[in-house]
Amino acid sequence: MHLLQLLLRAGPGVLVLVLCLQLGTNKAQEDTREVIKMQSNMPSNAKENEEVTMTLSVATELRECMVIKTYLQGSHPMDGPFNFVYTACLCENYSRTFFWDFEVNRTMAIATMVHITEEEGICPNISVVPSGKKYYYTIGKIQTV
Repeated sequence: MHLLQLLLRAGPGVLVLVLCLQLGTNKAQEDTREVIKMQSNMPSNAKENEEVTMTLSVATELRECMVIKTYLQGSHPMDGPFNFVYTACLCENYSRTFFWDFEVNRTMAIATMVHITEEEGICPNISVVPSGKKYYYTIGKIQTV
């Protein structure tokens, strides 16, 4: 009987402890950081064989630096700078902007791709490869008029 009374007395204390732990867990889940934040900018219309400029701004909320490769993927094959791949170091306080100039010869969808890679010697300090997704993309369309 005495043991039962001790268990009942500890009950409210245990409930308060569980409540505090639950609130702490929920707060920790809110503090997640975005691995890759992307913003692409391209014209929606262009004249046939007109040169257009496309930009991609990439940032991260992670404290560690990482190596990324950025490139364009089109719905139709194209020659020239459209195929260029940029490799760069991306850090929390240093966002990167990439530029592509190319001629549009027909209406096409374009995906701007960011791939987190494990290359060494790109970042001045140690770079990390976060667990989870390694590819990020946005899709836009340029229509010829």
